[in-house]
Amino acid sequence: MANLGERIKLRREQLNRTQKELAAKAGLTVVQFSRYETGDRKPDPEALRAIADALDTSADYLLGRTEEPLNAANKAEMNLSFYGGPDGYTADEIAMMEAALKAYREQKKKILAQDQEQN
Repeated sequence: MANLGERIKLRREQLNRTQKELAAKAGLTVVQFSRYETGDRKPDPEALRAIADALDTSADYLLGRTEEPLNAANKAEMNLSFYGGPDGYTADEIAMMEAALKAYREQKKKILAQDQEQN
């Protein structure tokens, strides 16, 4: 099982980020971040929270309490951001998506009705 430092490094590498980038994002010095990653030092609770936030993961993952680097809230947020985020759509795009969803639901309803008639 990976220790805290190994998990920090693994997650950093998964994100393809440098120690310098993540240290800045977490409000730490590169030396501090490096020492946490190598296991030379253990972060205090505030630093652990900042590191988890910078790595887009949970402290539970970093501490080895879960094997899943992303919790459900992070996954939902990541999925929304992939599609432009909730505020990233224009009124026209929202109208188009609503129309497409409505058409999809109507088509699905027809298919389900046909399947029920056949059975």
